[in-house]
Amino acid sequence: MSRPSPKIVVEGVGKSFSSARGGQVDALAMVDMTVATGEFVSIIGPSGCGKSTLLNIIAGFEQASAGRVLVDSAPVTGPGPERGVVFQEYALFPWLTVADNIRFGPASMGLPRAEIAARVESCIALVHLIGAENRYPHELSGGMRQRCALARCIANDPDVLLMDEPLAALDALTRSTLQDELQSIWREASRQKPKTVVYVTHAIDEALYLSDRVILMSERPGSVRKEIPVPFSRPRAPEVRTDHEFHRLADQIWFLLRQDARASARSRKENA
Repeated sequence: MSRPSPKIVVEGVGKSFSSARGGQVDALAMVDMTVATGEFVSIIGPSGCGKSTLLNIIAGFEQASAGRVLVDSAPVTGPGPERGVVFQEYALFPWLTVADNIRFGPASMGLPRAEIAARVESCIALVHLIGAENRYPHELSGGMRQRCALARCIANDPDVLLMDEPLAALDALTRSTLQDELQSIWREASRQKPKTVVYVTHAIDEALYLSDRVILMSERPGSVRKEIPVPFSRPRAPEVRTDHEFHRLADQIWFLLRQDARASARSRKENA
């Protein structure tokens, strides 16, 4: 069976910043990766390796210092409606209700009123917020806020969902529950049109549970250390986490992270 066509292509991407001391910080170096149409890919790596920077470059919020990013073969030069972003901090408008937060994007696009109403209703049902339509963000739990943020993103009907540690601020039980809900939401949202997901996380088990493929990045300057295919069929149940292969892959990722951390520590000591 042929592999789906690439939705996202990252070619030789590097990113450098000017430091407060006047020097240069290299955040990314020669990152090459592809994400197929409809694929769910997680990016994992040590703190400071450039995961969020890479996601921001794909989103068009930042420009690469070297290389390029293509979406549907077109260069990314800035944000675009085909790419939706879900942040860790929810990024909801506090003065708008759940329904109005979700309505904001489609209304800004100038869609007909009936279509906007249909999208809002559909997205509220999709993320299980029926009954909370008229609540404000401060009246919601953390999990409900993140579901609202996801619904607001999906309401714009993007082809690509870019998620930057969207569950990191939640308690362990809520996080586990939302991992299952996120899989269901992604599957349902993809029924009409495949949704391609790039998901940044620090959590190895989360990456393995959600993804078709895990991309492991190296210490700064970040580059692709290894790509790890995830072999489990979908839909996935929580019992997958007890599978021997799940633990073997998690141990492999931990080993590579520790290996990189030790090598980086030695390098810093030698250069001190």
